[in-house]
This record gives sequence, C-alpha cells and structure tokens, in this order.
Amino acid sequence: MKGKEAILAVILCIALPFMLGQLLSPDEKPETGESTSAETEAETQGTTEETQAGQERQITLLKQDGSVETLPLETYLAGVLLGELPGDFQLETMKALAVAARTLAIKSSENPVKHPQAAVCWDSGCCQAYCAPETYLEQGGGQEAVDKVLQAVKETQGQVLLYQGELIEATYFSCSGGRTEDAVAVWGTDIPYLQAQDSPGEEEAEPYMDTVTFPVEKFAFLLGIELPDTGLQVDSVTYTRGGGVDAMVISGKEFDGGQMRQLLGLRSTAFAMQIVGETVTITTKGFGHRVGLSQYGAEAMAQKGSNYLEILGYYYPNTEIHAW
Repeated sequence: MKGKEAILAVILCIALPFMLGQLLSPDEKPETGESTSAETEAETQGTTEETQAGQERQITLLKQDGSVETLPLETYLAGVLLGELPGDFQLETMKALAVAARTLAIKSSENPVKHPQAAVCWDSGCCQAYCAPETYLEQGGGQEAVDKVLQAVKETQGQVLLYQGELIEATYFSCSGGRTEDAVAVWGTDIPYLQAQDSPGEEEAEPYMDTVTFPVEKFAFLLGIELPDTGLQVDSVTYTRGGGVDAMVISGKEFDGGQMRQLLGLRSTAFAMQIVGETVTITTKGFGHRVGLSQYGAEAMAQKGSNYLEILGYYYPNTEIHAW
C-alpha cells in the first residue's frame, strides 16, 4: 500500500501543474507583478489619453450677443490671440501672450467675480478680447495668422505663470509708450511682479503716441470744472514711477490720472497737457493701463530674437512657468 501511495503522489506532482495550466484561459494568467514593455506602453498610453480627455479644461464665455458658450480653454485662447494681436506679430510674441492669457482665464474661471453667468467675456476692456477663427476669416483675416495662433497655443499648452505657487495677475495691454506702470499706481495694490520698467522698441507702433484737442468749455464740462474768470490753468501736476499722471490740479480742482483718462477718453494716463487760448491739447503716450506685459514691447523683443520665456521673464519678473 505504501508503495502504491508513493507512486500516486509522484504522478500527481507531475500532472497537477499541467492540469491547472489547461484549466486557466490565456486571459486568466496568474499575476506576477510583471508585464512586457509593449503591454506597459499600451496601458500607459490608454490611461494617459483617457486622463487628458477627462481633464480637458472648459471655460464659459459671455459673448457679445449676451449668450454664454462653453468651449475648451485652448480653443478659447486661440480666439483671444486673434482678438488681441495683429496677425503679423512674431510667433514668440503670440506664445508669450498665450501663457499670460491662459493664466488670466484660469484665474477668472476659478474665481468668476465679473460675470455671474460666465468666467470671462469678449470685451478687452473687461476681460480679454475674443474673435473666433471663423469670424476672423470672415472679417478678412488671413489663414496664415490663424495657423500661427493655433501653433502658439499648442506649443504652450497648459503653461501658466506662478508667483510663490499662486497664479499671477498676468495683466497685459497694447503699448506702454516706452515705460510700463506700477500696479499700485493704477489699482492701489502693490504687486511685486508688476512694477514699472522700461519697454523699449515701441516707437514705431501706431498706439505709441496720440494727440487730442478740446475746446476749453467742453474740457471744463467733461471734468466738472467751473471756468474761472481768469481762464483755465494747471496749478500743479505730479507723476508716477511709470511716467503716468499721478495727480493734477486744474483751476483749484484735483484729479488723479485715472479719473482724467476715463472722463476725457484718453488712451493712457501718460499724458502732457497744454492750454493755449481756447484750446486744450493733450498728448498721450501708450495705450491701455500700462501694467504688466506690453504687446508692442513684447513684439519688439521678439523681433530682436527673444523667445517667449525671456519676454515673460522681463515683464513678469520673479515669476515661473508651470504646467497646470
């Protein structure tokens, strides 16, 4: 009996693994913690594609007709570049603005305070200009500009600007007139990376300088000044570090630069004023609030060979690029 049992045990030891192997289907292999490189690559690729598709950021846009559209953030950014920049600007300028615009858009999306129904709107005076590619082409824009914009967005996909780990206020504007402005001079809040600095190379830009004239009576009416018998006169004026008007006293009434820009419809707060006879002449430099990145200044840098990282580093010092 013992001899037969021993023989049977040997047979079972040989046959059992083979029998188990036949019972398991090819898709039911025992887990070993290992896989082939091809399997790993395929599984990773599938997971990555699913994650990217699932995490594609959307943004709500309040359109000019009052309707709200939800669209992918990167699609929205292409429209921002077409709305904000001339089509013949350098690719590196467009890439710099793409990063700044993306940063602003995400920050607005995470804290939508300007519009209860949408994160951003189409108006550059409020949020960021927006022009869909199809609209741009219908209005006479070229396909080359659209292609360049799409390239700029793609090559900076997901990139934002951070300061001490937080999304920055990546403000930008058209033209500084030669020098940007401190944030504190415009909005009353000091921001370390939004400080006045030179912005050379803008001299040939159309918005660099502008001159407007007002009849004295209209000028006084717009500012709410009662014309004195001795005539209108500038009593004093002080300037900001960025060259904008800080405060101006006109015939005893004081204004800050921002007030005068708004009341008179000026291009910027960097202006000089002359009163000659019955005419007030105001010459402005730059276009916009002049805080942050100057679009024409960035273009001047790009034309001289600077890449978008250098442009962003110049206009937003001590910030860093981060993949969001």
